[in-house]
Amino acid sequence: MVDQFVGTWKMSLSENFDEYMRAIGVGMASRQVGNVIKPKFIVSVAEGVISMKTQSTFKSTEIKFKLDEEFEERTADDRVTKTIVSFINGKLVQKQTWDGRSTTLDPCLMSLFT
Repeated sequence: MVDQFVGTWKMSLSENFDEYMRAIGVGMASRQVGNVIKPKFIVSVAEGVISMKTQSTFKSTEIKFKLDEEFEERTADDRVTKTIVSFINGKLVQKQTWDGRSTTLDPCLMSLFT
């Protein structure tokens, strides 16, 4: 299912990211850095486990998961979330929940990378 996403991608567009970061409580200094970096996004699959790495000169993160199974994630802004990634209508949709809050990352995430 996710084979179409396997590979290395480079961010080409970021819209409304500052507003998103502000809404989830990211501080101004981290938002300023987050708005200018263009990370690489690396997706791989091994034995049914999906790995998504985000690499930049500022910070790199990696999550490993199976579709539709909740896991603990430490985000780039240091939130610890309960996360579920699902494959919906041909897109990877990531839902994070923490401290009574939740966010669903843009299902068009892969369209931001080329």
